[in-house]
Amino acid sequence: MAHWLLKSEPGDWSWADQVENQVCEWDGVRNAQALGHMKEMALGDTAFFYHSGEERRIMGIVEVVRGWREDPDDPKSGLVDVRAIEHLPRPVTLAEIKADPAFAESPLVRQPRLSVMPVPDELWQKICEMGGL
Repeated sequence: MAHWLLKSEPGDWSWADQVENQVCEWDGVRNAQALGHMKEMALGDTAFFYHSGEERRIMGIVEVVRGWREDPDDPKSGLVDVRAIEHLPRPVTLAEIKADPAFAESPLVRQPRLSVMPVPDELWQKICEMGGL
């Protein structure tokens, strides 16, 4: 099982929206590198749900419940379906992550505009602990 981080503008799709709807199509990604990561996602993989924009914090965890497929409405994009599975008791901010040397090589720190990225197991566990899980 792999771990990922998915970024969303909370004004467009928030953690509250995800929780309310439970399962949704994760779409709208057009960056080639981010799309490549989405193509690697498999059923059962988990991802942090990250509020981008002004908030810049990890809010919860989703699970991939349907793998990569072409987006019929946007030939330059693709889709995966994700389901909300757990709220972080305490959201983890980007500032906290940047302050920890363990994250220095993380795409979240090194490639801040990338909207879909892998999260290594050790950093996944560290973020879960930081968030109170």
